[in-house]
Amino acid sequence: MTSLQERVVALFKTALQSVAPGSTQAVVLDKPRQADHGDFASTLALQLAKSLQRPPRELAQALLQALPTSPLIEKVELAGPGFINVYLTAAAKQGVVHDVLSQPQWGAVNLGHQRHIQVEFVSSNPTGPLHVGHGRGAAFGASLCNILAKAGYRVQREYYVNDAGRQMDILALSTWLRYLDLFGSKIPFPPNGYQGDYVAAMAVQLRAALGDSLKRTDMEACAGAPGAILDAAPEDAGAATQNEMHMDRLISNAKSLLGADYAAMHQLVLKEQLADCRADLEEFGVVFDEWFSEQSLFDSGAVAAVVAQLDAGGHLYLQDGARWFRSSAFGDEKDRVVQRENGLFTYFASDIAYHLHKFKRGFSAIVDVWGADHHGYIPRVKAALTALGQDAERLVVPLVQFVSLYRHGEKAQMSTRKGQFVTLRELRTEVGRDAARFFYVLRKSDQHLDFDLDLALSESNDNPVFYVQYAHARICSVLGKWGGDRAVLAHADLSSLATPTEFALMQMLREYPELIESAAREYAPHMVAFYVRELAATLHSYYNAEQFLVADEALKLARLALIAAVASVIKDGLTLLGVGAPNAMHRESIDESV
Repeated sequence: MTSLQERVVALFKTALQSVAPGSTQAVVLDKPRQADHGDFASTLALQLAKSLQRPPRELAQALLQALPTSPLIEKVELAGPGFINVYLTAAAKQGVVHDVLSQPQWGAVNLGHQRHIQVEFVSSNPTGPLHVGHGRGAAFGASLCNILAKAGYRVQREYYVNDAGRQMDILALSTWLRYLDLFGSKIPFPPNGYQGDYVAAMAVQLRAALGDSLKRTDMEACAGAPGAILDAAPEDAGAATQNEMHMDRLISNAKSLLGADYAAMHQLVLKEQLADCRADLEEFGVVFDEWFSEQSLFDSGAVAAVVAQLDAGGHLYLQDGARWFRSSAFGDEKDRVVQRENGLFTYFASDIAYHLHKFKRGFSAIVDVWGADHHGYIPRVKAALTALGQDAERLVVPLVQFVSLYRHGEKAQMSTRKGQFVTLRELRTEVGRDAARFFYVLRKSDQHLDFDLDLALSESNDNPVFYVQYAHARICSVLGKWGGDRAVLAHADLSSLATPTEFALMQMLREYPELIESAAREYAPHMVAFYVRELAATLHSYYNAEQFLVADEALKLARLALIAAVASVIKDGLTLLGVGAPNAMHRESIDESV
């Protein structure tokens, strides 16, 4: 159905063709900053003045005279140097209630025109449970996908599995050392290994699955005493460098001792962590269409091929035995290594191959949701895409800032290696999925987020998710007490809706499609969160000021229709954010003055 704004735009287009036949000037209607300046404002006369060589006010007056009479418009006024202010009739404003109730997909727009867009998000290394920082990326990405779909895009949701890198070797080695501990091993656990309880739990699973087949009594001798290994590091190397060299030696020894069994162990650890990650995300309401393996890029030869392609294009050079990509020639701050002196490809090389693979899949746009610490990675990826002849502007990278979790006023520390982190699963268990999903998107994604657990757990109007959900529950309670056929409300006489709050609610309902389009254009789920909170606040004010089940049948049905429309939009907005809209909630601690 054509929106009210589009219908008014059509009237102005008719007037434009009367004043300036054949003109292709776009007609745009804006919302005035001041309510007393009308419902819409147009600068059409100001835009036409130069090309038509006529004074703006004269053009504005001509447009007003040519504007067709319509039941939508109460009056139009000329203001300032040539602004046109449009005032809608009460009936036009009230009609949005019928629109919402008669259109199950109210708010849907066709910004995307069914173009295929890919959103890749979370993509955490499968080296441990997801923590609360990953949760923000998950909530943002999933909400963005929902909004883009409502805005008319065909959305593909993808998780990139980093299953080919050193971190997976460290996890496999860490798990194996804990496995050996079960048999009385004397090998000191490296300080830079993964130390969480989940590693010990996987070691138990490893023994249950493979028995003692991975036990190697000669590991201690093969590994050597930690001191001996550290002595192999340069004399001026710091402790961190020494620890990393120690880790590489342990991994190398493990691969040598275990042979083919190492791959089996590595696969079992990877499978366990991916299964846990998938289950965790599904419980959080986040589901992916594709789990794309980094290892598959190596197995298919895609990484070697993309490096060869860059080389053939003259974009690589040799230095100190390594192959460097001239990324500085394409806007990056410096050149980047794609193949080390030992012949191994860097993570950047596989990332180039992955993005080229995405582009070849034919998406109209590719959205990578990255943590804010990856900001410097954007120019190098775009540089590589440009060097490969791709349109790097098709890649959009919204950044998600860090999360600080507060419990009882104290900040919780997070470290995946040491296992001292708060998992996403623990957060959901404590505050619930709805609160977690809503709180994560309450702020713009590139702003730091302080997650207040005490607030998320409170049942008060200070808790934004509770406040919004309670608005929906209040409406459901009223409609339940009424008990009538809700289909009747879609045809109710709305002429009695005339209070400022009623018009404010109807104005917000009318703006919902525009809000969806803006949130999709700007990749901004927080705009939906702000909107539903504001709509809920206006509803609470209305609820406390008016009676609904009144004796006047026409007034009763009109007000019930209005709040039913509000409930529909609140539920839709919450659904886009992955948050439930309960029909009933606890009432004891809510402030009835809201």
